[in-house]
Amino acid sequence: MTTDLDIWVDPQCPWAWMTSRWTLEVEKVRPVAVTFHVMSLAVLNEGRDLAAAYRAHIDESWGGSRVLLAVEQQHGQEALRTFYTALGTRIHPGGQPNAVPTFQAALTECGLPVELAQAALTDANDDALRASHHAGMDPVGDDVGTPVIHVNGMALFGPVISPAPKGEEAGRLWDGFVNVCAYPGFFELKRSRTVGPIFN
Repeated sequence: MTTDLDIWVDPQCPWAWMTSRWTLEVEKVRPVAVTFHVMSLAVLNEGRDLAAAYRAHIDESWGGSRVLLAVEQQHGQEALRTFYTALGTRIHPGGQPNAVPTFQAALTECGLPVELAQAALTDANDDALRASHHAGMDPVGDDVGTPVIHVNGMALFGPVISPAPKGEEAGRLWDGFVNVCAYPGFFELKRSRTVGPIFN
């Protein structure tokens, strides 16, 4: 029996990127089907009192999530998944900005209309972006950020991992994760993070 794993991503977030790479590895070694959805760091942080530098970083995130949503709405789930990988590869290991020229390059790589990059520059579809965001985030609760995944009806923050395991190691992490999540009274495990995102 295949397990559905839904993950919500914003291309600005390196931790969502790391978790997404893990989910795709899990899909290779376990009967798991991964579905990508769009969340927004900008929506997540609306109304929050943030330091000026972090506020600027968050405000930059609008564009990427808007373009992701446009890809999903106009070209479907597989296109979203492919485009997110192309874009995230540029932003995270590639060090490119979360900006229109990067969106255009990733769209071109995926064979998608380059005009979709213009979605970054308008708030016309932000109600739909908020709806996608809240579909993923609201079931988890108020005290979380990203990444967020839904598995077997349970919505969870995490796992936060670095680097993303590959092959059978990814599968073993999944096995433990699913076993922990199977208990409906489980809420939290955490330890201090000692490394940043390791892109490999």
